[in-house]
This record gives sequence, structure tokens and C-alpha cells, in this order.
Amino acid sequence: MQFLDFEKPIAELEGKIEELRHLTDAGDINIAEEVAKLNAKVEKLLRATYAKLTPWQKTQVARHPERPHACDYVRALIEDFVPLAGDRAFADDKAVVGGLGRFRGRSVVVIGLEKGSDTDSRIRHNFGMAKPEGYRKAKRLMNLANQFGLPLLSFVDTSGAYPGVDAEARGQAEAIARCIETGLDLRVPYIASVIGEGGSGGAIALATGNVILMQEHAIYSVISPEGCASILWRSGDQAREAADALKLTAQDLLKLGVIDQVVPEPLGGAHRAPETAIRNLSEAIESSLRDLSGLEGGVLRSRRREKFIDMGRAAPGH
Repeated sequence: MQFLDFEKPIAELEGKIEELRHLTDAGDINIAEEVAKLNAKVEKLLRATYAKLTPWQKTQVARHPERPHACDYVRALIEDFVPLAGDRAFADDKAVVGGLGRFRGRSVVVIGLEKGSDTDSRIRHNFGMAKPEGYRKAKRLMNLANQFGLPLLSFVDTSGAYPGVDAEARGQAEAIARCIETGLDLRVPYIASVIGEGGSGGAIALATGNVILMQEHAIYSVISPEGCASILWRSGDQAREAADALKLTAQDLLKLGVIDQVVPEPLGGAHRAPETAIRNLSEAIESSLRDLSGLEGGVLRSRRREKFIDMGRAAPGH
């Protein structure tokens, strides 16, 4: 497992556990007993560490390379998945994955921003940074969900939309805006889940849901801490301070009314027990779909639009 900077004491303990597991009982030393003691210390240290993570530390957890990605959730949660490709105008953007399938027996449309899990897949998926054709592909799938009355599930994990010259030349801002517009106009249940990074408009384009779920150690912000620091302080060295100021954690965003629910992660983050993390999110999605399934399309649409309008209203006293 890849350990983060603030996990060094945990890494040292787990290193000792691995060493002991390769030994046999010697003299009066009971290896199994020693391993059990060290495991108890690791769990205690994990609880203490993860109970007081700073926003910058949560940013590191959200970016952990072993954290489950959009394709992992699709594989685990969606049966009979049929991927759909292309924007019917320019190309198929691999940063956006999507298609049709069944979630717990219910037919759904799925869209996700996929970062990739190794060098080859990261390059293929452009590190989860979509281009205009990716957002037009997402818009096409949203319209498909609307046309056939299917709930829409989205999985958001991106540092932001691709900022390249070619993307700007093909109308990046317009494509994101149209995607947001389409998402707000849907007459079907729309559940958006922030599973890692939620970066800027590139994330919002796939997160205009009736319900916005966010995993416990995910982040969601208008800009990355490094980007914010480079603007405010002309240096990325102040990324920690920027992370504090941005209020990008799930706990802060729940208080601000930007998201609707914080989904618990296993102890030590989703990367330590991906199956548990996926199961927790599955339960939250099922509960949200159950609450929305009986509502008429016009009600779903008006509630969703009102929800996002309310986010722009200042709270009393501010």
C-alpha cells in the first residue's frame, strides 16, 4: 500500500507487522500474539489520525492512487452494463465513461469521470480531465435518461476540465454550461456522487443532481488548493492554507448546503477497504432513489433547480 506523508507512523507499524509475518515463532516470542498487538495499535493510530484530518490531508486522501475510481463503482454496482461512446459530433472522450445498466434491478443511465488506476489507463482517460466532447457525451446520455424515464447516476472524480488550447478551441466553457443546463432540466431522479476530487465546473457539469452524495474524505471545490495558492500568493507552497480557506471538505460543504449527505468511508479511507466504501455508497444511492422514485418529473425538475438557486443566496447575517 502507498502511504501518505502524514501516515508515516502507521507505515512503520505495518512494516513491522509484515516482518513478523515472515518469521516463525522463536523461543518465548509468540508471533501471532505480537501481530495482534501491533494490529490493535495500527487501528488505534488510524482512528486518532483520521478523526482529525486537516483539509489538506483530506485532499491527499481524496487523490490517493489506490482509491476506487468511477469504473470500479460501475463494475461493482451496475449489472448488465452497456457502455455508450461518442458525442455524435467530434470524438469519444475516454475521460467520461457512461452507458446503460441495472442498479439493484432498476434500469439506470450511468455517467462517470474516470482518472485511471495505472500509467496506461491514466493516459487513456486523460487523468479524468474531460474535453468538450466528453461533456457533450454526458449531455447526450442525460437526454437519453430523460427520453426513456430512467434515473441518472453520476460518479464525479476529476481535478477539473482539461485546460488545453484544443479544448478551448472546441468550446470547453460552452460544453460545460450546456451539460449543467441539461442536468438541471431533467425530469428523472438524478443522484450525483463525489467519490474523490470534485474540481471546478468540470465536476459541477456532472453533479447537478437532486441529491448530491459525497464520500467522507472526498473534496469538492471551485479550484484546487494549488491553483488557489498560485493565484493568491503567486506560489503553490501555500496550498495547505488555501485548502483551509476553500472549505472543500464534505463536512464543510454539508454545513454550507452544497451537498446533501456525507457517506462514511472505512477506517483509513476508501483505498484501505474499497469493497466497504463501494457498499456504503450503494446503500446511500439506493436510499436516495427510493425517496425520489415516487415524485413526478416536473417536481423533480423544479426542486433540483430551486436547490441550486438556493446555493447562491447568502445565509442570514452574511
